[in-house]
Amino acid sequence: MKKIFSVLCAALLAGAAATATPVFAEEAKGLKADDVKKALGMSIYLQGGYTYNGNAVDSGAGEENSLRVFDHKANSFGLDLAQVVFSKDPATGVAGFKVKLSAGETAKWIHSRGLSGAAATTATGEDANPFDVTEAYMSYTAAVGKGVRFDFGKMATYHGAEVIEAKDNANYSRSFLFNYAIPFTHTGLKVGYGFTDTLSASLHIVNGWDNSADNNTGKTYGVSVAYAPADAFSGYINLMTGAEQDHSNNKRNLVDIVATIKPMKKLAIILNGDYATDEKAASGDDAKWSGISAIAKYDISDTQGVAVRAEYFNDEDGVRTGTVQKLKEVTLTWETKLDGGLIVRPEFRHDESDQYSFDSGAKKTQDTIALGVMYNW
Repeated sequence: MKKIFSVLCAALLAGAAATATPVFAEEAKGLKADDVKKALGMSIYLQGGYTYNGNAVDSGAGEENSLRVFDHKANSFGLDLAQVVFSKDPATGVAGFKVKLSAGETAKWIHSRGLSGAAATTATGEDANPFDVTEAYMSYTAAVGKGVRFDFGKMATYHGAEVIEAKDNANYSRSFLFNYAIPFTHTGLKVGYGFTDTLSASLHIVNGWDNSADNNTGKTYGVSVAYAPADAFSGYINLMTGAEQDHSNNKRNLVDIVATIKPMKKLAIILNGDYATDEKAASGDDAKWSGISAIAKYDISDTQGVAVRAEYFNDEDGVRTGTVQKLKEVTLTWETKLDGGLIVRPEFRHDESDQYSFDSGAKKTQDTIALGVMYNW
């Protein structure tokens, strides 16, 4: 996999350099790093952290935080994520692309089945491969109406209030909803259209949840509608239905709602709700899971901010976490932005379950203190 990853990086650099020939020909003598970055449509992202847990579980390969995914390592410094991205926006009538290559602990959890491993769904099911082709898709905007955009390939999910990269979230750790209620990626076709400046929608036809190669004979269909009538409010309604079980066309349905409210310039409130059903997934019976979360972020200044997240997740049939349980968590995160694109986030998090899910089944709660560091270039 390392060889494949290296070959992909080399091929991307070579291809991108070829498309940027005029730039290099004209400015080769005085070319700066930012010029190269712009010519290649390139960005680099690094993320690392340390999470202290006084009641961590010894997995045999190190200490672990129970029911965590991306921040599952406890009491150990770690490289969460190292990414390189190449992209080109598709102007009307012109093709574009995006390729995102990832490495690190996070990459172990987001693998798409059939491409780079098996996607993990529980806090004990990570794939050992630390490399991942997270996104790789081609884009084209057709000159129809206001412009119909087509994306084809592997894409990050459109569900949820959070994303894979911590820098684009309010908190360092991810919510239970992001880890367990929704998929991470999709492979297939997306068709998007902006009806007005405030209303847009997209149609998705994909292999399924975290599947690059389909695991049954059915496809998964999704719709996303976005409405942003003012700077103070934006909302998304995301729907998805399709067969997700191996060698079965039993349907899984997901409703995901996200709303962002900005009552004042420095304050943002993000609300997220998820409800899903999976036909005959729990010992022949239908399985259900649901949850809600609220995130409030306040920018104290241009460089300092604080965020609070509270959530509730009900895995009522135990198909997502491996245990029939109701989970709650509260997270407090401080953010400091330093010159040069560096972000530092200390964080306190309290997890709670109605079952003995923590400390090897000895406790119903778990408290962690973390320090996340992010850099984007």
